[in-house]
Amino acid sequence: MSRAEHRPEQADRPEYGVSGPSGLMDLLGVAAVLVEADGRIDMWSPQAEELFGYARGEAVGQYAAPLLLNPEHRETAIRLFAEVMETGRGWAGAFPVRHKDGSTRMIEFRNMRLTDSVGDHYALALATDRSTLRQVERNVALSTRLVAQAPIGLSILDTDLRFVVVNPALASMHGVPEADHVGRRFREILPGVWFRAAETAMRKVLETGVPVVNQQVVGRTLADLDNDHAWAVSLYRLEDHHGRALGIANVVVDVTDRYRAGRKAERAQQRLRLVANGSARIGTTLEVERTAQELADVLVPDLADMVAVDLLDSVLQTGRTELGDDPALFRALAVKTAYPTDAVRAIVPPGCLTTYHCDHPAAHCIRTRRPVLSTHLVGSDVTRIAADPEAARLLVRAGVHTDMAVPLIARGQVIGVLGMARARNPLPFDEDDLTLACELASTAALSIDNAVLHQHIRSAAETLQRSLLPQLPPHHPGLEVAARYRPAQAFSEVGGDWYDLIPLDGDRTALAVGDVMGSGIPAATTMGRLRTATSTLAYLDLEPARILTHLDRITHGLDPYIATCLYAVYDPHHCRLHVASAGHLPPVLVRAGKPPELLDLPTGTPLGVGGVPFVATTLRLEPGDQLVLYTDGLVETRNDPIDERLNDLLRLLTLPDRSTEETCDRLLRQLRDPAGHDDVALLIARAQPLRPKGSAG
Repeated sequence: MSRAEHRPEQADRPEYGVSGPSGLMDLLGVAAVLVEADGRIDMWSPQAEELFGYARGEAVGQYAAPLLLNPEHRETAIRLFAEVMETGRGWAGAFPVRHKDGSTRMIEFRNMRLTDSVGDHYALALATDRSTLRQVERNVALSTRLVAQAPIGLSILDTDLRFVVVNPALASMHGVPEADHVGRRFREILPGVWFRAAETAMRKVLETGVPVVNQQVVGRTLADLDNDHAWAVSLYRLEDHHGRALGIANVVVDVTDRYRAGRKAERAQQRLRLVANGSARIGTTLEVERTAQELADVLVPDLADMVAVDLLDSVLQTGRTELGDDPALFRALAVKTAYPTDAVRAIVPPGCLTTYHCDHPAAHCIRTRRPVLSTHLVGSDVTRIAADPEAARLLVRAGVHTDMAVPLIARGQVIGVLGMARARNPLPFDEDDLTLACELASTAALSIDNAVLHQHIRSAAETLQRSLLPQLPPHHPGLEVAARYRPAQAFSEVGGDWYDLIPLDGDRTALAVGDVMGSGIPAATTMGRLRTATSTLAYLDLEPARILTHLDRITHGLDPYIATCLYAVYDPHHCRLHVASAGHLPPVLVRAGKPPELLDLPTGTPLGVGGVPFVATTLRLEPGDQLVLYTDGLVETRNDPIDERLNDLLRLLTLPDRSTEETCDRLLRQLRDPAGHDDVALLIARAQPLRPKGSAG
């Protein structure tokens, strides 16, 4: 191999100009002295001046032995000099030399014979201070052992980021032998995208000289292609005595254990946050579908890329789990994905009914009451978790590679299944994920079951309440009548609002609206009892104030319930209205051609309070006049003052309507709180001319 082949790149290109001190020779301060065959000094380098103390003019032309050696050492030195000159063999060793200041120092020599073009011989002595040489040798030896034996990775790269030196520890981290590193670029040894940032950092350190300390790099090398490892990388620029960049020193510490422990702690904290988030966000209402959607919202994207929540249809219909020999019938409640994907078409959409094949994870959960964890799904494996072949094709195309199915168990019975999958998230579900999913599923299952139970109770209460309300004929003597009852929305319970229209002797009609304070079946039952009592008392032909007095006593016996009520009797022959209130909101009187007004009635106390007499008021109700009776659910909201809401009612009643039916619909549509926190009873009566007996309708 030629000398040029041993040189690094660019060694075959000369460097022009004068360069300053650099490298090991200058660190040692090697002196050069040329001695003629007769022992006189012919050449004397600047380093020799520094090493021996004599200037060039003081040394050149002098005999070396008398100038530099003590008398007792001259004979030995002359003999060694003669051997070199006669044999041409070099001599190396340490020899005591007298400095100009009179001190004696041990100098390390390398002596060799030189021959010029005419055959004359000279002796070239290369010399350096022995203590300096030994220090450098120790440093080199220690550095070599430090690099070779260090448990951390060490390497030196040149300015082209080619490896110059690599220790065994770093070679082991890279999975590449030490010898295969030398001369190869950083990117050739570590080609992965994980190491691009480290390469960029090296170039910046070369450019700026600012070191990088403990930059974390996470990636995979040939040493372990299946798992991520982490390293703390420190970089600093190597420079010569003039600050010229020689390359990069790379110090690498394997911190994989710390990284994995940190990741594990981070995942544990994430799970705790997810559990806390689930506790706060799941079950905020008593709506079945919304509770299922809240569960899906908590899980995506923190735990899964896609989630489906299915409930047994028998639970929704009857409140019980009913499993037979046929495949279980599910109703999809909620679906959510972390990003737009065709995989959503493989999931049964909310509201639809479906069954699953016997090997499907959902069917397995229902049979065994145990979760199913599927990891590293490929090809035909996806068929098992899909509803049908087309769904399997969509899931494969979306990249689904891991799946979990968790039974929803509440009060000891399986009520449904929670399904989760990952596609873009490259990590498969693990046992920790399964434990977390089971915990959240348990919380959600109880909330869903509560919502189902509430739904059945509410449905029963609403059915009961509607059965207790009267079926009104469209016309009464002298009155056009319309009425509405609207229950509260699904997240609230049915209340105890009611209305009634009771025909009396003499073409008179009793009108009543009331509100039992409370909700659910007990409130609806109490409402039915009060309505029955009102009808019974009305047939006794008592004055409105006395009717309320008797109802007050009856309600007092229904403790803990109290109620508000407004009772009126209309006589079409005399166009008179007798009305009394028991703590109820004032009715609205709309007279033909005049603005609507709230009737200023003695308010009275609610039924059931007792001890306060009720007072009736008499007023005229002419044909064309309209009386509006309502409960608080029509006008009250949680955010608006009641006075403003009553003004809104009056404003809406100024608009002309062709019928009382239209008025009812418009008031409910425009005035009732969209949230529907309370139920509403509304009764509107418009006075009409009394028809003669026996006339056609």
